[in-house]
Amino acid sequence: MKNQKGFTLIELLVVVAIIGILAAIAIPQFADYKKRAFNSRSQSDLRNALTGQEAYFTDEEAYTTCNGAACETSLPGFVLSDGVDIDMSILGSEAEFAGQSCHSKGDRVYDWRSAGTDAGVITDAAVVTCAATAPTA
Repeated sequence: MKNQKGFTLIELLVVVAIIGILAAIAIPQFADYKKRAFNSRSQSDLRNALTGQEAYFTDEEAYTTCNGAACETSLPGFVLSDGVDIDMSILGSEAEFAGQSCHSKGDRVYDWRSAGTDAGVITDAAVVTCAATAPTA
């Protein structure tokens, strides 16, 4: 028994404990990274829809109202990402519009207005369930 090779039970338990500690730290961080990625996808779709609205305005001299997959057919060049809910609406006159988007697996909702105090700025707020509803006035 002089030439035994291998690990003792204590050494194996220490390694398993270290792996468990690292996993306990990494898994919640990974979930947070995924949530931020879903939020970024929602924000990106809103920006792409704004560009589509401007392209629509160039052709029609008015903005359009659409939500969800209907925006893909209404807005030139716009492609809606999976899981994103988007709503675009006209504000008062047909020369102003607003949009809102969120992702079903994200935790933020993004708003944009072409007029008012937050005009031209994408704002965000915490949301429990995703249901994009752009303001109409």
